[in-house]
Amino acid sequence: MEPNKDVLEVGKKLVDYCKRNEVSKAVQELYSESIESEEAMGTPEMPSHMSGIDAIKKKNKQWEDTMEVLKAEVNGPFPMGDRFAVHFNYDAKEKKTGKQMKMEEVALYTVKDGKIIKEEFFYTM
Repeated sequence: MEPNKDVLEVGKKLVDYCKRNEVSKAVQELYSESIESEEAMGTPEMPSHMSGIDAIKKKNKQWEDTMEVLKAEVNGPFPMGDRFAVHFNYDAKEKKTGKQMKMEEVALYTVKDGKIIKEEFFYTM
Protein backbone atom coordinates (compact mmCIF):
# COMPACT_ATOMS: atom_id res chain seq x y z
CA MET A 1 0.00 0.00 0.00
CA GLU A 2 1.47 3.36 -1.06
CA PRO A 3 1.71 5.95 1.69
CA ASN A 4 -0.33 9.09 1.21
CA LYS A 5 1.92 12.11 0.51
CA ASP A 6 0.25 14.07 3.35
CA VAL A 7 0.93 11.19 5.74
CA LEU A 8 4.64 11.13 4.95
CA GLU A 9 4.90 14.93 5.21
CA VAL A 10 3.08 15.03 8.57
CA GLY A 11 5.20 12.13 9.81
CA LYS A 12 8.47 13.85 8.89
CA LYS A 13 7.36 17.07 10.59
CA LEU A 14 6.35 15.19 13.76
CA VAL A 15 9.68 13.35 13.90
CA ASP A 16 11.57 16.62 13.44
CA TYR A 17 9.65 18.25 16.30
CA CYS A 18 10.20 15.22 18.55
CA LYS A 19 13.94 15.17 17.82
CA ARG A 20 14.08 18.80 18.98
CA ASN A 21 11.92 17.97 22.04
CA GLU A 22 9.23 20.38 20.80
CA VAL A 23 6.20 18.15 21.22
CA SER A 24 3.87 21.01 22.18
CA LYS A 25 4.66 22.75 18.86
CA ALA A 26 3.92 19.50 17.01
CA VAL A 27 0.56 19.19 18.76
CA GLN A 28 -0.31 22.80 17.94
CA GLU A 29 0.56 22.47 14.24
CA LEU A 30 -0.14 18.85 13.32
CA TYR A 31 -2.99 17.59 15.51
CA SER A 32 -6.71 17.71 14.76
CA GLU A 33 -8.95 19.48 17.29
CA SER A 34 -10.78 16.15 17.70
CA ILE A 35 -7.64 14.02 18.23
CA GLU A 36 -8.06 10.62 19.90
CA SER A 37 -5.23 9.24 22.03
CA GLU A 38 -4.65 5.71 23.34
CA GLU A 39 -1.89 4.85 25.81
CA ALA A 40 -0.90 1.27 26.61
CA MET A 41 -1.56 2.01 30.30
CA GLY A 42 -3.50 4.61 32.23
CA THR A 43 -3.43 6.07 35.71
CA PRO A 44 -6.15 7.72 37.80
CA GLU A 45 -4.65 11.11 36.88
CA MET A 46 -4.10 10.25 33.22
CA PRO A 47 -6.54 7.74 31.66
CA SER A 48 -5.41 5.51 28.81
CA HIS A 49 -8.02 6.99 26.41
CA MET A 50 -8.27 10.73 25.86
CA SER A 51 -10.20 12.84 23.35
CA GLY A 52 -9.73 16.38 22.09
CA ILE A 53 -6.80 18.72 21.66
CA ASP A 54 -7.12 20.22 25.17
CA ALA A 55 -6.77 16.77 26.79
CA ILE A 56 -3.65 16.05 24.71
CA LYS A 57 -2.12 19.41 25.60
CA LYS A 58 -2.78 18.66 29.29
CA LYS A 59 -1.19 15.21 28.96
CA ASN A 60 1.92 16.65 27.30
CA LYS A 61 2.20 19.42 29.90
CA GLN A 62 2.07 16.85 32.68
CA TRP A 63 4.90 14.93 30.98
CA GLU A 64 6.99 18.11 30.65
CA ASP A 65 6.30 19.08 34.28
CA THR A 66 7.26 15.68 35.72
CA MET A 67 9.97 14.33 33.40
CA GLU A 68 13.28 15.59 32.03
CA VAL A 69 14.44 14.00 28.78
CA LEU A 70 18.18 13.41 29.00
CA LYS A 71 18.51 11.72 25.62
CA ALA A 72 15.98 11.03 22.88
CA GLU A 73 16.32 8.82 19.83
CA VAL A 74 13.46 9.14 17.36
CA ASN A 75 13.26 6.90 14.29
CA GLY A 76 10.78 7.13 11.47
CA PRO A 77 8.32 7.87 10.14
CA PHE A 78 7.40 4.47 8.77
CA PRO A 79 4.30 5.15 6.61
CA MET A 80 1.55 2.88 5.31
CA GLY A 81 -1.69 4.19 3.82
CA ASP A 82 -3.21 6.77 6.15
CA ARG A 83 -0.91 5.86 9.08
CA PHE A 84 2.70 6.09 10.12
CA ALA A 85 4.71 4.65 12.98
CA VAL A 86 7.55 6.20 14.97
CA HIS A 87 10.01 4.38 17.26
CA PHE A 88 11.14 6.25 20.38
CA ASN A 89 13.97 5.54 22.83
CA TYR A 90 14.30 7.88 25.79
CA ASP A 91 16.66 8.26 28.70
CA ALA A 92 14.58 10.29 31.13
CA LYS A 93 14.64 11.46 34.72
CA GLU A 94 11.74 11.99 37.05
CA LYS A 95 12.09 15.61 38.19
CA LYS A 96 10.62 15.02 41.65
CA THR A 97 12.74 12.02 42.66
CA GLY A 98 15.74 12.21 40.31
CA LYS A 99 15.08 8.57 39.33
CA GLN A 100 16.47 7.84 35.86
CA MET A 101 14.86 5.38 33.46
CA LYS A 102 15.11 4.09 29.93
CA MET A 103 11.89 4.09 27.95
CA GLU A 104 11.09 2.56 24.58
CA GLU A 105 7.84 2.86 22.68
CA VAL A 106 6.29 2.61 19.27
CA ALA A 107 3.65 5.15 18.32
CA LEU A 108 1.12 4.72 15.52
CA TYR A 109 -0.46 7.88 14.10
CA THR A 110 -3.48 8.15 11.79
CA VAL A 111 -3.74 11.15 9.46
CA LYS A 112 -6.78 12.66 7.76
CA ASP A 113 -6.87 15.90 5.75
CA GLY A 114 -3.27 16.68 6.71
CA LYS A 115 -3.85 16.41 10.49
CA ILE A 116 -3.19 13.66 13.03
CA ILE A 117 -6.57 12.38 14.15
CA LYS A 118 -5.38 9.46 16.31
CA GLU A 119 -2.25 8.53 18.24
CA GLU A 120 -1.64 5.11 19.80
CA PHE A 121 1.32 4.29 22.05
CA PHE A 122 2.71 0.78 22.55
CA TYR A 123 5.17 0.11 25.40
CA THR A 124 5.81 -1.85 28.58
CA MET A 125 6.88 -0.48 31.94
